[in-house]
Amino acid sequence: MEDRTDSGGDRIPAPQLRRRFARRDLRAVAEARRALRELLGQWGRAAGVDTAELLTSELVTNALVHTDHEAVLTATVWPRGLRVEVRDFVGRRPRLRVADADDDTHGRGLMLVQSLADAWGVRAHGVGKAVWFELHAA
Repeated sequence: MEDRTDSGGDRIPAPQLRRRFARRDLRAVAEARRALRELLGQWGRAAGVDTAELLTSELVTNALVHTDHEAVLTATVWPRGLRVEVRDFVGRRPRLRVADADDDTHGRGLMLVQSLADAWGVRAHGVGKAVWFELHAA
């Protein structure tokens, strides 16, 4: 975890959430949303909370459903905004895809992330990858 400096020059830790979720445990999605909402109480950007929860639940769901491994959620609040990262332990990169019109429950997650986040991406992370997004402070 990185630190930030307050006005007195002292280093203070950035508020951060870190959770590990068991493979295929989709109850983790609701837990991730609840924990993120608590963290974002420190952010003071009410307008971004719903978007942050939605995008976080998409990334956690994708990691648990498409990898058959556990996942690690890290969310960090900075003065400039919020960064959420979901790490899994499969190197296969996610693909943006167009949702099938006949299937209203699959294929929209990364499109939502791309549409609603201020920035997002995927990076290799030792064994596996991390999919992340950022929402900037207003």
